[in-house]
Order: sequence, then C-alpha cells, then structure tokens
Amino acid sequence: MLAINNLSYFIGSRPLYEQANLHIKPKDKIGLIGLNGTGKSTLLRLIDGEYTPDAGEISKANDCTVGFLNQDMLSFQSDDSILNVAMQAFEEALDIEHKIEKVLKQMETNYEDKLVEKLTRLQERFEALEGYSLQAKAEEILEGIGFATEDLKRPLREFSGGWRMRVMLAKLLLEQPSLLMLDEPTNHLDLPSIQWVENYLRSYEGAVIVVSHDRQFLDNTVDMIVEVAQQQLTSYAGNYSFYLEEKMLRKEIQQNAFENQQQKIRQTERFIERFRAKSTKARQVQSRVKSLERMDRVDEVMDENASVNFKFNFKRQSGRFVVELEDISKAYTAQPIFKDASITIERGDKIALIGANGKGKSTLLRIIANTENFEGERRLGYNVEMGFYAQHQLESLNIDNEILDELKQAGSEKTEQELRGVLGCFLFTDEQVFKKIKVLSGGEKSRVALAKTLIGEANFLILDEPTNHLDIQSVNILIQALQQYQGTCVIVSHDRHFISQVATKIWYIENKEIKAYPGNYHEFADWKEKRDLAQAQTKVAQPEVARQPKPQPAPAPPQSAESQARQKELKKCQKELETIETQISQLEHDKKAVEAALAKPEVYKDTDLLQKHTRKFEQIEQKLSDTNTVWEDLALHMEALEEKINT
Repeated sequence: MLAINNLSYFIGSRPLYEQANLHIKPKDKIGLIGLNGTGKSTLLRLIDGEYTPDAGEISKANDCTVGFLNQDMLSFQSDDSILNVAMQAFEEALDIEHKIEKVLKQMETNYEDKLVEKLTRLQERFEALEGYSLQAKAEEILEGIGFATEDLKRPLREFSGGWRMRVMLAKLLLEQPSLLMLDEPTNHLDLPSIQWVENYLRSYEGAVIVVSHDRQFLDNTVDMIVEVAQQQLTSYAGNYSFYLEEKMLRKEIQQNAFENQQQKIRQTERFIERFRAKSTKARQVQSRVKSLERMDRVDEVMDENASVNFKFNFKRQSGRFVVELEDISKAYTAQPIFKDASITIERGDKIALIGANGKGKSTLLRIIANTENFEGERRLGYNVEMGFYAQHQLESLNIDNEILDELKQAGSEKTEQELRGVLGCFLFTDEQVFKKIKVLSGGEKSRVALAKTLIGEANFLILDEPTNHLDIQSVNILIQALQQYQGTCVIVSHDRHFISQVATKIWYIENKEIKAYPGNYHEFADWKEKRDLAQAQTKVAQPEVARQPKPQPAPAPPQSAESQARQKELKKCQKELETIETQISQLEHDKKAVEAALAKPEVYKDTDLLQKHTRKFEQIEQKLSDTNTVWEDLALHMEALEEKINT
C-alpha cells in the first residue's frame, strides 16, 4: 500500500534519516516510537507530502488515501457547530444532499420527468453512501471521545485546543482513510475516551500509524512497532511489550557478535604485530591487514535506559495529615462539581486522580493547592511544603535562560555539580545544559519544568498531566524519580502504565464525591470492571422493573434520638474504618519493601544490617497484626450498630 525506499532527510547538515526503508501493508497497525527529536513527526509529514525527501522515495498505491492528525490542528477555528465540522468528512454525501434539496425546491413548481429521474439518481447515490445514517455515526464518534450530547450544536470556537483536537480526530475517523496517522492522540483524551479510541482502532479497516508515549495504548492498538533510531527505521512484529523483549534479545545477539568480532580483531592485530617484520610471513600478514579493512564492523550495544539516582532533600518532614478537605462544595454556573465531599491526604500517599474530563479533577487540584474558591473547609497539615506542576508552567520558564541557570533559580541550594547530575538524569548531558530554553522542544521544556519541580525540596507534590509531550524514555525517568520520592504526591494522568508504576492509591470522582480506592491502578481497574458488570447484570435481570414507574416511597417514620445517635456513630466508624484500611495498605507496602531488602545479598552478608532489617520487619508485622485486630473489632461493632438501626 505504501513503500518508503532509501529515504534520506536532513535538517541543515544533521541527518534525520539516511537510506531508511519501511513497507506498510493494508490493515497494519504500527506504533512509531523513538526519542524526542529523532524525527517521528517529521516522518508522518513526509508521508503526508508536507515535506519532500532529500533522497529516496515514498510511493503510495493509487487508491491510498491518508488522514493525518497533527498538533497544528490545535489552532483550527470555526464558527460551525462541532457536529457540522465532523460531518465535513462526508464531503460527497453532503454535496449530494445539497443537490437533492435544490431539486426538491425546483419540483415544487416543475414536474418534468428529467427532474424526477435526476432526483432518483441522486437519492440512490446518497443511499449508497449511507447518507441517512451519517449524522448518527458522527454523533456516536463525538460522544465516544467525550462530548456530551448537548455540546454537539455548540460552535467549535467555544472549545479549548484539546477539545478542538478531539473534533478533528472524530472527523478523521469518519473519513476512514486507507492510512490513518495519529501524532500523540492520547495527549488530549481522558481515560474513558482513550479506551474508546483503542476499541475503535482495533477494528479499523485501514492501516494505522500512531506516535504515542502511552505504553498501554500501544499494547492495546498496534501489531507492529517501528523504532526511529540512528537515522533508520527498525521494525518489530508485535506490540510494545513484544518490542521490549525482542529488542533485548537482539541487543544480546548484537553484543555477543560484537565481543566475538573484537576478540577476532585482537587476535588478528596480534598476528600482524608479531610477524610484520618477518619476510616469510609477509603474505599472511598482508592478507590479514586486508581482511581487517574489509571487515563489516559490528557496533557495540549502547545502553539507552537512563536511570535516575539522586536524593530528594526536604528541609523538614510534613506531619501525618498533609491536606484535609471536609464538606467541600463547588459549582460552576449552577452546575455542581462537588457536594459535601470529604477526603484526607496522609504523609507518604502517592495518589492518582483519574476519570473523565469535566468531572472536576483539575478543580480538585486547585482546591488542594488553595488557588480555587470553594465552600467547606481545607486544612493544610504541619510543615507541608507544596510544589505544583502543570502544563501552563512551561510558559513560566525564562526563555532567555540557559537550562542550568533555570535550575539554579529554583532555590534548591544545590551545587552546580549536583544540578548537572539532576539534568543528566533528565537526559541533558555535557554541553546540552547550556542550551537556551527558547530553542528547546515541547518535550524538552517539560523535562526542565519537571526537574525544577522535583528539586524544589517540596514534601508534597501536585502534578497535573506530567507525562504530556514526554517520550517513553522520559516517562520512565519520571517514574523512577517518583518511585524514589519519599514525600507525598497527587497526580492527574491518563497514562495507565505511568499510574500503575507510581500510585499506591486511586482517587476518582463519582456522584459529586471524592472516593478513594486503597490499592494500585491494576487492582482498581479489576475492581471497577467487576462492579460495573454486576451493576449491568442487575439492570438486565430486572427489565420490567426498569420500565415501570417508580413507586413513591412511603414517608419515613421520624427517627428517635437514640436512632439518630447510632446513625452518627456509624458514620464516624465508617470514616475510622477507611483510615485504618489505608494504614493496613501502607503497612503491607512497607512489609514488601523490607522483604525485598532482606532478599538482597549485601544485606544478608552484613550481620548488623540484617538484624536491623529483621527488627524492622518484626515491628511492621506486629503493627500490621494489631491494626488488623482493630479493623476486625471496628467492623463487628459497625455490624452490630447496623442491626440495631434496622430493627
């Protein structure tokens, strides 16, 4: 369907591609990956025809159509409704519909046979194009990627850049090109929308190329990975997880070949050096010299997995409770977001706040940071030092500063050598630390802003979509940094792999309340899937009840003072139980950490260190046992209270 042969493309004197090759077949689902700046977006623009290769060719089949979702579409504006903008995908059908309306208008006063025949032909073609169902298709896709039904008639101009990008995505999906190219589509989608797009792409009839840093999105949508590295395109026949395994195997084979070749080179060079002066060996020496010159050298494997290893220093540790929100209410133009919501953040919590856009995630972050007006009470804990990262903070970087100077102004009191070490962790090495902020890409600016946030010595971090515009390697660096972070953090992200590696607790917003799940993302996803399935089965099992009008409940008898007191006590117990469950979850996490430490050889060999970890393990086990006992007693007490209330 599409062939890239011996492609070369230069930016100035720097080659992005040299003699690169790639063949795309119909229905291929390709994930295009590589470090920032290696040319992923450039390749898509070359395929789309926006850029021209310096050498080689990109050939397409005659019937191959290309649809390209790129970041430039963020600036697209229109006064048309978003439904009409999406419907522009059906150009031929809309043109025929316009002609049908024109003929019908003529037939109000003219009944000639040729008009009837023309109308018949137009209607047949309109029906062949499924014209009568096109609006329903457009509405289905727009609602699938997160738009409310009432929003479909609103002008595109009223929406932010991210939402406009969704409209352009819907338009492309409706066009159904032979080759669909998506450049970082998940940057502008919430989690439910990402999952909807995954399902859509899996069944898409054409070929797809996706540039994405979202590992799980790639795993769920592609069957081939193409890596951009060293000016070449290297294909791996599988999803991202397969790519990681296959690349590791290829590296091992390459490294073995390199070492074997180096051994052969050393032996040959020793032979040449030893017998160079002997005339009787001149022919053999010359033969070996020529063999070395002709040898196709195997490159040594370069370690591309950057690791983070720096300490987060706090001037002071926070108290046990970092932020407490009690009876929080918030509404926009009479639209309630929260109603009497309460939640507590404790020291050491690593919380991922997930859910659909428009539910109030960013609003909640601003309430936590105390930059949003609300009703209710917010209590900041003892010694809490807060750091806040959001996309708008990229704009606060001084574009005339060098990267190193920008970090010096973060007020961390680190030495220049320490700052260079931090920047090295974030892939800024050697002379790169002297680059001006204004020449950096969006992903590089994100890394600088993140580095500033992380070295600020805050013991409480609020991170809003920190993985946007980062490549996969940069996301892995951020994961490592946050795993080493000993403070507390609340993160809004739609990157499921990132969340699963960092978060120990999941928050979600439901029925205008903030709810907490005391576990990691995979555990939460399994629990939610089972809960949603059970709710769906309950609805299916009672279809007749659902269709009948709900009976009006009988007025409740007035509660006695004793019953009211029990209700109040039960509510208090429920809050205590949630707190204890959080403590149990943290203790179990601490226990696993100590068990992992005890398994290390360096600990096992050091008697003092072994005794220290053993004592810590025993203390945690005892505390866990005591806390479980408290939980059981409280649960039994609540059960007794419920029985008394119900009798």
